[in-house]
Amino acid sequence: MYVLGLTGSIAMGKSWAAKCFHHFGVPIHDSDACVHRLLVPGGKATAEILSAFPGVEDNRGGVDRLKLSESVFGHDAELALLEHILHPMVFESQYRFLAAQARARKRVVLLDIPLLFETGAQKRVDGVVVASAPVDLQYARALRRPGMSLEKLHAIMDRQVPDALKCMGADFVVKTGATKGSSLQQVKKVIDTVGQKPGKVWGPGWLRTKNFKG
Repeated sequence: MYVLGLTGSIAMGKSWAAKCFHHFGVPIHDSDACVHRLLVPGGKATAEILSAFPGVEDNRGGVDRLKLSESVFGHDAELALLEHILHPMVFESQYRFLAAQARARKRVVLLDIPLLFETGAQKRVDGVVVASAPVDLQYARALRRPGMSLEKLHAIMDRQVPDALKCMGADFVVKTGATKGSSLQQVKKVIDTVGQKPGKVWGPGWLRTKNFKG
């Protein structure tokens, strides 16, 4: 089983690239979706997050992600605590996903990891795919998001490995600045390239890897 890791800086088209992989039937573990599940009422991380960050509870007893984001924005210690709580839980979810896909004898699977390079996850996948786009398009996309400002965007970008370095560390770069058809063709080429390659990272010891910064 060949394990791909997909990443990309903010507003670079990572979500669209993931949809392209899904279009071709590649099983995907979405780290952001996993975090959503962890923070709903009764979620695995909900009680711990509400205890660590008072005032971020929503009206259903879950975690209001906007309030949580605002509470850690610009505060390194608080952000580090948040990551310390969430990252190991996401890591375990990834493990369960990979185990299930291995049992199903899937040839290629994808881990969608926004902070792949930032958390050292490139050492836990067989190949890295980076979604990239021109910087002017990145800014235009990002600033259309609700609640986004230049200050917030720059703060987010400052915490991310720059796009140029991500692309240098990638095995594949999917350029999302052109047509949707172009992205689909690029992703199909990636799948065709790795589909017959033997994966090396997956095995019983994957969960115990020392490369994970949790």
